[in-house]
Amino acid sequence: MEKRRLWNVAYYPIFLELAAKPVLVVGAGKVALRKAKGLIEAGAAVTIVAPRVEPEFARLAVTVRLRRFRSADLRGAVLAFAATDDRRVNHAVMLAACRLGIPVNVADARDECSFIVPARITRGNIQIAISTSGESPRLAAALRRKIEENL
Repeated sequence: MEKRRLWNVAYYPIFLELAAKPVLVVGAGKVALRKAKGLIEAGAAVTIVAPRVEPEFARLAVTVRLRRFRSADLRGAVLAFAATDDRRVNHAVMLAACRLGIPVNVADARDECSFIVPARITRGNIQIAISTSGESPRLAAALRRKIEENL
């Protein structure tokens, strides 16, 4: 059951309440670290699965499983992030999440995502999200920087 993305997909913006909810991040490099930090800020109960982790993960409030991804890792998760440098692993995470009906973000394949993560600005209770529908993360980041300068 391979997930296929139609062209010209319109995304529906949403802010999720993740306090104490289990979220799986597969991978433990710089991209996974950035995702984990944002999830922790939202109060999610983050589990990291990877054979190796960046040292900075030791300072985060996350559960770390030092091993390769298994489909069973998704049990109970409300969201999943595939953020490894291995295309096959990321694809396997996507397939397993789709089978279980768990929304998934795949860092290296927008067409495999059931959701995307916007560039975000946070000032207290105010959040501004910027999206290019996954077409240009660099443009979204540049717009975020410009808006931040004006806040």
